[in-house]
Amino acid sequence: MIDYAWMWSELLVRWLHVIAGIAWIGSSFYFIALDLSLKPGKALPEQAHGQAWQVHGGGFYNMVKYLVAPSRMPDELTWFKWEAYTTFLSGFALLTIIYYTQSALYMIDIEILDLEPWQAIAISIAGIVGGWVVYDALCRSPLGRNDNVLALAGFVFIVALAWAFTQMFSARGAFVQIGVTIGNIMVANVAMVIIPGQKKVVAALVAGDDPDPRYGARGKQRSLHNNYLTLPVIFVMIGGHYPAIFATTYAWVILAVVIVIGAVIRHFFNTKHKGDPAPWWTWIFAGALTLFAVFLSHAGAPKYDEQAYSEYEFGTGAALHVAAVELVTERCASCHAVEPLWDGIAFAPKGVVLENEADILRRVDEIYWQAAVSHAMPPGNVIWMEPEEREMLARWRAMLKEGDTALVPTGANNDDSG
Repeated sequence: MIDYAWMWSELLVRWLHVIAGIAWIGSSFYFIALDLSLKPGKALPEQAHGQAWQVHGGGFYNMVKYLVAPSRMPDELTWFKWEAYTTFLSGFALLTIIYYTQSALYMIDIEILDLEPWQAIAISIAGIVGGWVVYDALCRSPLGRNDNVLALAGFVFIVALAWAFTQMFSARGAFVQIGVTIGNIMVANVAMVIIPGQKKVVAALVAGDDPDPRYGARGKQRSLHNNYLTLPVIFVMIGGHYPAIFATTYAWVILAVVIVIGAVIRHFFNTKHKGDPAPWWTWIFAGALTLFAVFLSHAGAPKYDEQAYSEYEFGTGAALHVAAVELVTERCASCHAVEPLWDGIAFAPKGVVLENEADILRRVDEIYWQAAVSHAMPPGNVIWMEPEEREMLARWRAMLKEGDTALVPTGANNDDSG
């Protein structure tokens, strides 16, 4: 029963995280679009910065923005902050439930850096906090006076951080770590800069003082940063389910490419919202970068030595099939079993069971992506798998795809990709 409660807790926290993220992203995208679409008007109050007329749900809305604040505080004021806070709290809970409680399995790769579980967790937390401290220092430095220079500095910093994480954590752990670090920067922008600045403006109004316009300008800058970081963070959340993206040699370069792709896509929509001519070139550029990311994914697959491969004497045909099934059973069945033997795992991960030949043949494609052309499995290479063994699995899958059905037992399905 405890195992089921743990499984449900992961599901419910993940559900909450997705819902909160949708709410936060939706409000962020909406307000950036609203801010860029504001137009001046003769009938606007003196303190107003601009207005926008919108229609939705059968009604018309007249949105008026005050760059600092109106001369009189409204009776009701809605604060957009809990979406961001809930996204962070649920995300950190999910990080703890999945990664920190099983850090030896999901965060550590002894081939990269032999860490104790507590060390991996400590480095992870330090990286999350340190990422915000450095980013915030960049924004408050003289670089922050020029948005373009600041954006370039922030890009270089995030890419360098992503590379550094690949030198400390497993492939999966490093990818998740950079996603959480960027997400924390976005939340901290809300909690440490945007909301406190807005509260100071409100306090000044209540006291009858003139609010400092710097708070509004600083909040707008951080909000725009969040807008451009949103798409890369979503990519990391989704990309963590695709081993050929996160478990390759160039995963950190792929992330850098995705940051640029996200930026040019947001530039397209932000320009349209502003009412300027649409920069259609951004889609061509984004498409070219996407193809480059695909190339990097392929180029970063595990490499092997032909001579070393021949020394393994895997054979061909039936001999290759037997060797592949034995390898998967030996290296994977301790976790991927009806009753897993790995300490702390109560259910076969993702419901994938690899205890016999029929089980394995039903998962040929998944085995290929997870263990043949990426380093995703075994996680952290905790149960050692040589590059030559990964190549053997790739050749085995190619042989089955060519239609050697004589190797497939009756009732097995070698085309089930899960």
